[in-house]
Order: sequence, then C-alpha cells, then structure tokens
Amino acid sequence: MRERGSWEPPRKTKSAMKACVLRAPAKIETNPLEFVDVATPVPGDGEVLVRVRACGVCRTDLHVIEGELPPRKSPVIPGHQVVGIVEKQGTKARRFATGTRVGIAWLHKTDGTCSYCRIGAENLCDNPLFTGYSVDGGYAEYIVAPENFVYEIPEGFPDEQAAPLLCAGIIGFRSLRLSGIKRGGRLGFYGFGAAAHVAIQVARHWGVEVFASTRDARHQKLALELGAAWAGGTFDEPPEKLDAAIVFAPAGEIVPAALKTLKKGGVLVLGGIHMSPIPSFSYDLLYQERMIRSVANNTRQDGEDFLRVAAEIPVRMHIQVFPLKEANRALNLLKNDAIPGAAVLRVSE
Repeated sequence: MRERGSWEPPRKTKSAMKACVLRAPAKIETNPLEFVDVATPVPGDGEVLVRVRACGVCRTDLHVIEGELPPRKSPVIPGHQVVGIVEKQGTKARRFATGTRVGIAWLHKTDGTCSYCRIGAENLCDNPLFTGYSVDGGYAEYIVAPENFVYEIPEGFPDEQAAPLLCAGIIGFRSLRLSGIKRGGRLGFYGFGAAAHVAIQVARHWGVEVFASTRDARHQKLALELGAAWAGGTFDEPPEKLDAAIVFAPAGEIVPAALKTLKKGGVLVLGGIHMSPIPSFSYDLLYQERMIRSVANNTRQDGEDFLRVAAEIPVRMHIQVFPLKEANRALNLLKNDAIPGAAVLRVSE
C-alpha cells in the first residue's frame, strides 16, 4: 500500500484517522488505494459515528475501484460490509447506545419519498446513496451512517464472520428469495465466491439441493464440503435439470449456459451489480416460460430477515483476514479467484 499525503473529505474534525482512499478509478493491479491520514468524519442529524473493527472485501468494491461502475464520488473510501462499535451519536440519533456493535451495508440511505420507497421497494429508490461508492465507506478507522440504515449484529458472530454477511450474505439471501426456490427443489449456483458461500448454507437449511458450477477446483471442493450435491466447471452441465439458478459471477457469457440447465418455468437470477455483456442466444433457451431477473441492491427488511436466519443456522464463513493497509493485496487476490470464501480487512481490535 502506498503512503502519500493526506486528503480531507467534507464534514471533518481536526482529528485524523487512517483510511484507504481511491483518488481516481484504476485497475487494481496498479494498487490505486492509498493508505493515508484523513479527517475523522462527524455524525450529522440522525447519524452515528462507528469505530470500524472489520470490513469485508467485496467484488463490488472492485467494480467501484476499476471504474466499471461510473464514479459517484471522488476521492472516495470504498467498503460496504462494515462491522464496528457506535462511538458517538449525532443530533437526534437515539436508536443505538454508545458501545453497541453494529453493521453498515451497501444501501446507505434512500429518499423515502419516491414511488418505489412508498411501496416498500426501497432497493429501487430513485435517489439512493451507497456506502463506499456515493459516500465514504469502511476501508477506514471510522465511518458515519444514518442510524435507520444500520443493523445490530447478532451475538455469536465474531467481527470477521459478521462482515461478509452484510453484502455477500444479504444479496445472496435476496437472490434466493427471487429465485422462488422451494424445499426439495434443485438450485444451481454459477460462481462460488463469498455470496454463494453463504447462500448455500441458507439453501441447505431450507432443504434445497444445490449444484455448483465454478471454474476453480478449490471452490468446487468448498462447495461439496458445504453440502452441494454436485460441483463442476462453469460450463459443465449438471446431472439434473434445475428449478432455478443464480449467477453470482459477473460474466455475461454464463447466462445462455445457465438457461440451458433450467426446467420449464425455471428462473435464472443474476446476482451481481455489474456484468460483462450477455451474448445473443436462441429463443429456445428462454421459451417454455423460463425467466431471467436481476437483483438490485436490497431492502432493510432483507437485511433484518437474513441476519435472523444466519443466526439460526448459524452461518459460518471461510475467512482470510488482512490488515487495512493491505487492501490492495486483498483485492488483487479476490480478482484472481485466489480467496476461497471471503476476504476481510481487520481495522481495529
């Protein structure tokens, strides 16, 4: 991690904190995150200041850093799977007492007034803010967030185990819901990173049979260890036709192959925020009332429901921990599928 001069974001105090700052999008191979001193943020009305203990490393962070998602804020501190301790309450913030362990996820805030928010579809809000993308995130010693969009972390999850639940877990859970899979059904996973790693545990808890397709032999082995009925290469055809499938990998070329595995009326869910172009395919693959649908963000209710189920199971993650200053290294490994399970930055004890 390169150490350079300090950068000060808006709403700052004179006290400094360490953070990984992205000044402009660049390929992660160039190690663009700078480990620098920045001003500690101050909580505003209805916000809390959280001292970060751990922050999960997500493929969406890669999309932000490499510019595959159009920049919303520059410079920006990435990171949206944040676990920490409430350090200070802003004006009118009363929900969490100082010292409470909380989580901060991708959906930072919604306007609460658009047509989508009014019908409970806040994941589709017209004017959302996203943690680590349009506002500063958790690759830092402190972060501020609206208390109404903060989660209390269930007991029993160490910080490093809890962090990936806040995006990989919640998005995987929403993907399962949108697939419509039922107990006894057959479900395919394409890609077996952090999201699939959690989703398979929920699916097995629900009595669903899982078939995992992924290019990495280590991930295939992990899928079998976590209860998959079968694991093969990305384009290998599962031994059974599937009721539904979820594509976690950001590779559009997987879509036709996944459609081919579905039964009549099957549902294909695209679980990523970014995907490479989807090639054209024969209408025969979609015919017979097969359906393709994307997942966009999550609602707070998704988060609350998932954390409750995760505690019931309980979900356990394979974790590789890195110090905050090694965020570039963690992201490079993630890009090259060299992390079985999830990567987490340890920020403080």
